[in-house]
Amino acid sequence: MVMNTFSVSKLFHSKWTATQPTNREKHFLVTKLLRDSNEIIRECLLEAVHSGRVQTLDWRELKNDDTWLQGWK
Repeated sequence: MVMNTFSVSKLFHSKWTATQPTNREKHFLVTKLLRDSNEIIRECLLEAVHSGRVQTLDWRELKNDDTWLQGWK
């Protein structure tokens, strides 16, 4: 399995494409980074461009290129 590589510091406002879209939600934008009490990024909020629906995701899941592709494809 090949992993997406990216800098966590550049995660905010990055664009992602779901490899298996649901409800016609294919393109997403990272709109917020959620940090713990030590200011370590734990999760991110992804907003679907099509519907505006927001979901919380462990940012490490974006490394899985079977599920996510960097940019809008």
